[in-house]
Amino acid sequence: MSKDLSRREQGLRAYASQLGMSEAEVEEYFVSTFGEVFAEEAFQATGGAAWGDGPLSLRERSLIVIAILASLGGVEQRLVGHVRWAIDHGATPDEVRSAMTLVANYAGFARASVGMEVANRELDRLDGSSDAVETSWRERW
Repeated sequence: MSKDLSRREQGLRAYASQLGMSEAEVEEYFVSTFGEVFAEEAFQATGGAAWGDGPLSLRERSLIVIAILASLGGVEQRLVGHVRWAIDHGATPDEVRSAMTLVANYAGFARASVGMEVANRELDRLDGSSDAVETSWRERW
């Protein structure tokens, strides 16, 4: 991410990219859904080093995030958006599925199997091979 942008601007830009919406829409959605204080914290945190410049590519970061989300469990709705973002960042469907398989060894089969179901559903939707109806960013987020 550009060092010319403020941390907040970088966070807004990252969420806009992930959610496929304008920065103004991101801000309005976050404030109305989570409140001003939480929204501001999210923008500041996301604009920091985790998604900023560094030795990890956006593809690698995205694969790490989907593995973490699958390991956590209970955040399947967030996992959907991050699967799409991983593909946007250059990950292949095989790499996404491989990350879910790795989760099974460290977080257990139950969490990994749910993660794989979510990932496969979103990957099928993205390549148009499923009968799934196109969902809005709100349904994926």
